[in-house]
Amino acid sequence: MTETNRARPLDVILSKREQQVMEVVHRRGEVTAGELHAELPDAASYNAVRGVLRGLEERGRLTHRRRGRQFVYRATVPAERAGRNALRQVAETFFAGSTERLLAGLLEEERPSPSELERSQALIDQARRRQEGGG
Repeated sequence: MTETNRARPLDVILSKREQQVMEVVHRRGEVTAGELHAELPDAASYNAVRGVLRGLEERGRLTHRRRGRQFVYRATVPAERAGRNALRQVAETFFAGSTERLLAGLLEEERPSPSELERSQALIDQARRRQEGGG
């Protein structure tokens, strides 16, 4: 199968195990199945870890190269961009695509500190300026 035939959208919400795998891959940069298996909390069997890696690769989240007999996996998208993609999917799935509803949910549930609220307000101000064409 070619890569274009196998790739699926990045906007599919990941399972908890897939999220754990991606966190390790993003933190380390590259990882083998064995390294990942050793690092995952409550790791399933080595073969199960390999299955998760294959699934993430089929969905376009990971790519691999050969190093001797091992495959070395790395993320196809930087962590920050992947986070934005996931957040967009959460907004679409649970908040009808509304940024306002998403932010309201976070602010009600998380109880941000005063400094976090200040930084959040600065980000909102920046977004407003961008919309108005001011930078």
